[in-house]
Amino acid sequence: MNILVTGGAGFIGGHLAERFASDGHDVVVLDSFEPFYDLDIKRHNVEIGREAAADGDGSYRLVEGDVRDADLVFDLVEEADYVYHQAAQAGVRPSVKQPRKYDEINVDGTLNVLDAARDTGIERFVMASSSSVYGVPQYLPYDEVHPTTPVSPYGASKLAAERYAIAYGEVYDISTVALRYFTVYGPRMRPNMAMTNFVSRCLNGKGPIIYGDGTQTRDFTFIDDVVEANVTLLDTDAADGEALNIGSTDNIEIRTLAEEIRDQLAPDLDLEYDERHDADAEHTHADISKARDLLDYEPTYDIRGGVERFVEWYEANREWYEPLVLSS
Repeated sequence: MNILVTGGAGFIGGHLAERFASDGHDVVVLDSFEPFYDLDIKRHNVEIGREAAADGDGSYRLVEGDVRDADLVFDLVEEADYVYHQAAQAGVRPSVKQPRKYDEINVDGTLNVLDAARDTGIERFVMASSSSVYGVPQYLPYDEVHPTTPVSPYGASKLAAERYAIAYGEVYDISTVALRYFTVYGPRMRPNMAMTNFVSRCLNGKGPIIYGDGTQTRDFTFIDDVVEANVTLLDTDAADGEALNIGSTDNIEIRTLAEEIRDQLAPDLDLEYDERHDADAEHTHADISKARDLLDYEPTYDIRGGVERFVEWYEANREWYEPLVLSS
């Protein structure tokens, strides 16, 4: 089948495009190559996607363009059976400085894709949302009926985008699903994340830097589990019209995560601390009951197993990946 992956040269989109191509689907990737982080990572994602298609029965085509280009989006959606909308301006902290850019890409860009889906007809529209839609927790773990009160422009833009997706599903009879990701990590992840900071500093004889006191908690979700949740939606309509948490159910203090990585790689190093950013969430923790019920979603990686696999990948790819981390 024909699958359009917007943002398909990014971290999650790149893994999705690779999987779809290796499974024999015809994949079109739309990506603007926004230089939010070093573009060599996106180029690696593209090459891996092409290799996956060459090794199987699928195909892979890259289109460099922007979801803000409504005509281009329409032409690509018109050719697709399924749309996996991963394109977004990422980053909680930068959104505080550029809120309108986040609205233009994450909200208006999503509307362009939804308008095209409405006008051309597709099997399903699956979009990447975020745990950032929840904001300050009234209770944990978050379930999908928890109030959505985002505390950053990024979170607000993702909430607006997913509400449009669900509304379009209701009004225009489109199959739409929003997946709320919880801190996804793994091979080829963005270099400017806490986990890459911890690993790279330890490998280079420096203590991990923690922003705040380290008691913040995160529900880290390994990329393979996220991919499986998305692939399931090729074959079921059970989640149409829904927003679903995709997490690990296994949260950890940032300080403990830094200690785990430090103890694996450089146990003699001390942790370092710096000022916490106001827009950062205090805690995240996913209740995945709904995804389990509708998609049979079951994460296979706990944080320690996932970190071990990421560290192994990092060390094997250190020659090209680490310079990008250190320059971020």
